[in-house]
Amino acid sequence: MNYISAKTIISGYANGDSWFGINYNMNIYKGCCHGCIYCDSRSECYGIENFDMVRAKENSIELIRKELKSKRRKGIVGTGAMSDPYNPFEKDLMLTRNALEQINIFNFGISVATKSNLITRDIDILKKIKEHSPVLIKMTITTFKDELCKKIESNVCTSFQRFEAIKRLSENGIFTGILLMPILPFINDNEDNIIKIVRKAAECGAKFIFAYGMGVTLRQNQREHFYGKLTKLFPNQNLVQKYNTVFGNGYECCSPNAKNLWKVFKLECERLGILYRMKDITAAYKFGYGNRQMSWF
Repeated sequence: MNYISAKTIISGYANGDSWFGINYNMNIYKGCCHGCIYCDSRSECYGIENFDMVRAKENSIELIRKELKSKRRKGIVGTGAMSDPYNPFEKDLMLTRNALEQINIFNFGISVATKSNLITRDIDILKKIKEHSPVLIKMTITTFKDELCKKIESNVCTSFQRFEAIKRLSENGIFTGILLMPILPFINDNEDNIIKIVRKAAECGAKFIFAYGMGVTLRQNQREHFYGKLTKLFPNQNLVQKYNTVFGNGYECCSPNAKNLWKVFKLECERLGILYRMKDITAAYKFGYGNRQMSWF
């Protein structure tokens, strides 16, 4: 593990009227070793060199404590946008856990995006935060089949293990759901995959599933990395040729079956009582905190 210097870790205040009502962003780690073949954070525009190597920010907990203490507005702190806060090094370093403790002390809320079941280790702190502020856990699941999961997300726990984590979090009263993204054209863009994920999510007590675009975004060196992996992992399917033919150099690569997949997804969510619109998800996890939180929202 290498450490890098940082002057700040928590972003400035945002109104929280867009991505899940988040007001602040927090990234303790830089880079990610999960090995997901499609990761947008690998894109050149983010300027993360040696993306597959995880680095931790020096004095991160001291910085977080000082920054939270100085914030004039309470709000939701989001983490997991650029690198997973529960990478394998977190098990020993416990930087994310220590950050959650600071978030609890200073009465902020938390929104976590992760692919790791290590988050269940911190259920005790999440429950403490929930006593005074909103808590939202977003577990990314892209494919129901573990065999495919291990191909496209090679160094992270399986989809089954993530479903089990959702179940544990939900059983402990933590508002938990799924980020169903990306959907990779010609790979996991089929009705069977969507239906099985939604049904398993309901079985595990998930409150929501958020899917965006039924496709994948590709740009800059991320595209080159993705195409290289497609050639290696699916050598007999001519996937790169299909992508070039259908999408060219387009940024948003929606499944040719996107319209039908969305229809199936929507109907299945509604049948099982699972939220799928961001505004409804945001309202639901913030519901019940009353006037004492109104200054946030």
